[in-house]
Amino acid sequence: MADLRSFIFIDQLQPQTMCYLGTWIKGSLPRANLAAQVIEVAPGLDIEPLTDVALKHAEVRAGVLVVERQFGYLEIHGRTAEVRSAGAAVLAELGASERDATRPQVLASRIVTMLDAQHAFLVNRNKIGSMALPGESLFVLEMQPASYAILATNEAEKAARIKVVDYRMIGATGRVYLAGRESDVRQAAEAAEAALRDVS
Repeated sequence: MADLRSFIFIDQLQPQTMCYLGTWIKGSLPRANLAAQVIEVAPGLDIEPLTDVALKHAEVRAGVLVVERQFGYLEIHGRTAEVRSAGAAVLAELGASERDATRPQVLASRIVTMLDAQHAFLVNRNKIGSMALPGESLFVLEMQPASYAILATNEAEKAARIKVVDYRMIGATGRVYLAGRESDVRQAAEAAEAALRDVS
C-alpha cells in the first residue's frame, strides 16, 4: 500500500507559481486561477495507478507525473469541483484521508537582506523564475516532503508583492526562493510558513 506523503489542494494557482510550474512540466499547462491538486506517494511507482484513477474519474488535466527513485508525484488542475472529485477518488483508492498525509517539516527558513551583487548572480544562475536583484531581500525555505514547496510559494504570492525566483517540489526536500523589498519578503515568509503550519 502506498504511503501518502502529501495531498495538497490549491484553491487558485497564482500567476507566478503557475508560470514557474509551466517552465518545466511535461504535461498540460495550467492557467492562472485554476484549482490544483498535488499528490506525493512512496514508493514512486504507485503514482501510476493513482494517476489512472484521477484522470478517469473527473475532467482534470495532468501537468506533472514524475516517478523518482523513492517518491512519485502527480499534479492535476482544473475547475475546483472537478479537482476535488479527482482527489477524493485517489484517496478512496488509497483507503486514506487527507489527514494521513505526512505533515510538512521546515528544515531551514532564512531571510537574507540587501542581497550582494555576487550573491544575486549566483542565485540567478540556477533559477528558471524571476531574477533576484542586488539590494533586494531573499527568502529561502526548505521543507520535507518536497511537494509542499508549491503550497508555500502559492500562499506567499497571495500574501505579498514578491518575485518567485525558484521553487523545487520534487526530490528529498523542497526549496523556495522568493525576492523583493524586505517588508514584502517578510510578509511572504510569514504566509509561507503559516501555510505549512496549517496543514492538518
